[in-house]
Amino acid sequence: MKLVYVFDAYCGWSHGFSGTLGEVVSRHPDVPVEVVSGGLFTGSRRVPVREFGYVQGANAQIAELTGAEFGAAYEVLVADGSFVMDSEVAARGVVALRQAAPARAVELAVALQHAFYVEGLSLSDPATYRKVAGAAGLDADAVVAAFEGPGVRVAAGADFHRAASLGVTGFPTLLAVDGDRVTVLARGRATADEVDRRLATLRTP
Repeated sequence: MKLVYVFDAYCGWSHGFSGTLGEVVSRHPDVPVEVVSGGLFTGSRRVPVREFGYVQGANAQIAELTGAEFGAAYEVLVADGSFVMDSEVAARGVVALRQAAPARAVELAVALQHAFYVEGLSLSDPATYRKVAGAAGLDADAVVAAFEGPGVRVAAGADFHRAASLGVTGFPTLLAVDGDRVTVLARGRATADEVDRRLATLRTP
């Protein structure tokens, strides 16, 4: 069995789920985790953030319910309103980081969301990946080169297809995948204890 975490780097609820995800992973170090980008802001949804009037209200709710931090630099970005969240470019960045350290995919996904939601850094900017990679002790030049290369575009598209093939329609979604059996452990919000209870049910003969 493995866990599949389907998220979007520009999804506030995914950011809010980071604490739960980290706790689940730490409790189950023997269970591999696949991190997949879902593609929330693609196509016609790639518009200035001001067109999503619910963002600040939603973030307040996420912070209240999950304890997630939304930094001052990010708040300035939202207040300005001109920033465009492009999930396809962010997914390419996730791929570049994931390729550099496959076993640390969860940690790097969380770090990327911290870069945006706390530090207010664009996930379309190569400098953001240089910073995240450097802080993680990875080869920053290699990560940036991968982010800017053609291969990650194909891989990002494969992520979106993978999310759809698993039936995921909202982010974040945490799945347990065992052969052909796919079980939803969390969708949107859950505690680590809730995820553990659902995992225990799956492991009961």
